Amino acid sequence: MNNELIAAIDILEKEKHISRESLFEAIESSLIAACRNNLERVDNVHVNIDRETCEISVYSEQEIVADEDDLLEPGLQITLEEAKKTDPSAVVGGVLRREFNSKEFGRIASQNAKNVILQKIREEERGAIYNEFSSREHDIVTGVVQRTYGKNITINLGRADAVLAENEQVKSEHLHPQERVKVYILEVRNNTKGPRILVSRTHPDLVRKLFEQEVTEIRDGVVEIMSIAREPGSRTKIAVRSNNANVDAVGACVGVNGNRVGMIVDELNGEKIDIVNWDENPGNFIQNALSPAKIVAVFADPDEHAAKVVVPDYQLSLAIGKEGQNARLAAKLTGYKIDIKNETQAKDTPGFRYEDYLDDEEDEEYYGEYEFEDGEYAEEGEYEEGSELSEEAVEDISSEEA
Repeated sequence: MNNELIAAIDILEKEKHISRESLFEAIESSLIAACRNNLERVDNVHVNIDRETCEISVYSEQEIVADEDDLLEPGLQITLEEAKKTDPSAVVGGVLRREFNSKEFGRIASQNAKNVILQKIREEERGAIYNEFSSREHDIVTGVVQRTYGKNITINLGRADAVLAENEQVKSEHLHPQERVKVYILEVRNNTKGPRILVSRTHPDLVRKLFEQEVTEIRDGVVEIMSIAREPGSRTKIAVRSNNANVDAVGACVGVNGNRVGMIVDELNGEKIDIVNWDENPGNFIQNALSPAKIVAVFADPDEHAAKVVVPDYQLSLAIGKEGQNARLAAKLTGYKIDIKNETQAKDTPGFRYEDYLDDEEDEEYYGEYEFEDGEYAEEGEYEEGSELSEEAVEDISSEEA
């Protein structure tokens, strides 16, 4: 039993995650190459390694022909005269089998065999790494910041290094060497020099996967994440719904005393997270998305994916948010273009009838929740990217922020 070879294969299998069979095949290939380099005019070489004992058998087989005139393939055939020097019982038409001792191979042949084995091990290791991380594409992993080269950052993931490109970094975030971070695997490319792993800290699905890790109800499918809008490093809005009437989707994501969402905020270095209820009624959904602003009314057009929103005069700046962020995120979250006006602006708009935003039985001064007969209306809303604000709205926001 070849105990040294068994021990070496066991170590490579555990440390490099290379299958035993691949290692045996690599050794067999290397010995075949060495044998051919060491022996003249011998092509039909075989190597067998016992998978249990690791005993190695190296031999060649050549067809026996009568004389030189019948010798068409010198590497695969041998004349009867030459065969009898090895096996006196050889006959024409038979097969001459010769056993070889691999220890007798020359230094060059042995070095070539070693190179073949090392090359095979490297190929198998690269393949194992590629298979491991390609199966984790669009998932998150924990890595350690290694170094910065140019504007990119190398993240060590254990068996491989990943690249965090400049455009996938949060601009307000400063990562330091040896810092542990969670990253989202964007893509794994299988290059000749080994797998190239591209990761992100800005992708919205990084937030999704963090919630899946922290919130049991999401992993179990009880709570479902319907949409995410994110401005990395600043704020994220996430819409959730519950598939169980007894489970509060928002409460499950927030956790007791905010511990669940707090863990995610910490991982994102303080990025604010708003969790709102998803609603199949676009008006209600837009109202939820504009939280924490109070909304008077929403008119949502599902065909145009546009909505008009009326808010109290004192809530306009809150609905739009600093530099339009709240409105912008709500628009991304809902997929609607949102036009926000305060009550004064709405009433001054040509053709606007305030009573159209309210139920017939409701008083125009009541800032409650309103649901319309066609089911596409609700009481709250917001502004979206691309919407224009009136000069009066801009003045109101400026005065309130000042």
